[in-house]
Amino acid sequence: MTHQTILILDFGSQYTQLIARRLRETCVYCEIQPFDLSAEAIRERRPAGVILSGGPDSVFDDQAPQLDRGIFDLGIPILGICYGLQLMAHHLGGGVEPASEREYGRAEITIGGDGTGGHGALFEGLGDHETVWMSHGDHITSPPPGFTVNAATANAPVVALENPERKIYGIQFHPEVSHTPSGADILRNFLLGICGLEGDWRMASFLEEAVESIRRQVGDERIICALSGGVDSTVMSALVKRAVGDQLTAIFVDNGVLRKGEKEQVVHNLRDGLGLPIMAIDARRDFLDALAGKTDPEDKRRAIGRVFIDVFDRAAHELEGVKFLAQGTLYPDVIESVSVKGPSKTIKTHHNVGGLPERLGFELVEPLRFLFKDEVRRLGSELGIPEDLIHRHPFPGPGLAVRILGEVTEERVAMLQRADAIFIDELKASGWYPRVSQALAVLLPVKSVGVMGDLRTYEQVVALRSVDTEDFMTADWSQLPYELLGRVANRIVNEVEGVNRVVYDVTSKPPGTIEWE
Repeated sequence: MTHQTILILDFGSQYTQLIARRLRETCVYCEIQPFDLSAEAIRERRPAGVILSGGPDSVFDDQAPQLDRGIFDLGIPILGICYGLQLMAHHLGGGVEPASEREYGRAEITIGGDGTGGHGALFEGLGDHETVWMSHGDHITSPPPGFTVNAATANAPVVALENPERKIYGIQFHPEVSHTPSGADILRNFLLGICGLEGDWRMASFLEEAVESIRRQVGDERIICALSGGVDSTVMSALVKRAVGDQLTAIFVDNGVLRKGEKEQVVHNLRDGLGLPIMAIDARRDFLDALAGKTDPEDKRRAIGRVFIDVFDRAAHELEGVKFLAQGTLYPDVIESVSVKGPSKTIKTHHNVGGLPERLGFELVEPLRFLFKDEVRRLGSELGIPEDLIHRHPFPGPGLAVRILGEVTEERVAMLQRADAIFIDELKASGWYPRVSQALAVLLPVKSVGVMGDLRTYEQVVALRSVDTEDFMTADWSQLPYELLGRVANRIVNEVEGVNRVVYDVTSKPPGTIEWE
């Protein structure tokens, strides 16, 4: 696939993926690469421009990530953001100093700065004053030789600078976050104005290219995939079927910790509705036995992963002549698999099951590996998948096992299935399901005293969680109507035997995660 491309060099910013998403929203194809990608490697890729991301380090730290200074001599437009700007100024002879205190949050910038640079190309069409989002410890005290200043604040004399002759630009703030209202315009000025891009990244053209790529790779061989019924695996399976037809077999494994009626719904929707060839396997007992006695969430995830590989292995070898395995890997999975400075701190083991390609000896096909979640949904629409399928809320690979805090038993699974079904049904009936990003019920490992029918009860507690988010990297709790929450709680307490209390989680991400485990 050949597109006009922007390379984003990642210096460890929590916002790097947001930069990529904003570029894709402008119909510009981009790739995130490690900060130390060489100038020669960049030259060979022939990008239309390069963006240097932010990062948590100071340019004065001994272990601070550096770049190949040769990129400044490639003649390719470069935009440095936050740490990227500081690193650029540091290498090109500007003044960089530690700030007396870290500047974090909203700030008002005056465009025109010291009057030497005017608005410049980055701020074309913007006013003289803009609200932006700052997050930095060092700041620029003077521009490098040959650069002019385009913006400043009351506390910082250099917030944006440029050298149009060398096509090098830099800004101290973060245009990729929603807290910078004109951030999209600034990025668009860089992409369309400075880099001269046309914005040729379209999902319809990606679909055609992906189909041809799969056909070239797979040829006449048979291919299998793991089908969960979620958005990623559904779109991936439909895409592969579009490419190779009946050469595909989708393997659906009932692991015993699915939502209520999930197996029947997936088989009906995807086999009967979309015509996908599905091999459905009932492995509930295998998974529940493996989960017995386990309470640590990482132990649960590893147990489910091991059993899944065993079950999938047996199913795969029942089929003859299989050479390829398709996976629904997305671009965030690819990005997160490579840390800026070695292995990242693990918050929770990723739900994608690793080890399958090595174990089975199949060649891997990952047709979605350069897409974000919202792009996968758009691809699903291009494939003609019904909207109610491609806009389903995310569901974790380990299923309800990581929504049951404590030991996973058949009885506790059934209890949570009923509570979860009530919550989702009421969200759909009230019209709130498509208005929130993800909703779930959690079974807590505690009991509480209650009164039902004049009798004392001592039973389980269910927590409800619903979040609003654009990218699932950060999220706010959904402000659902009290009437809706009350109706859900009343139904759960009355219809789910063993539950006498319902609570609502009002924690944002961060500090919490969306899932409880």
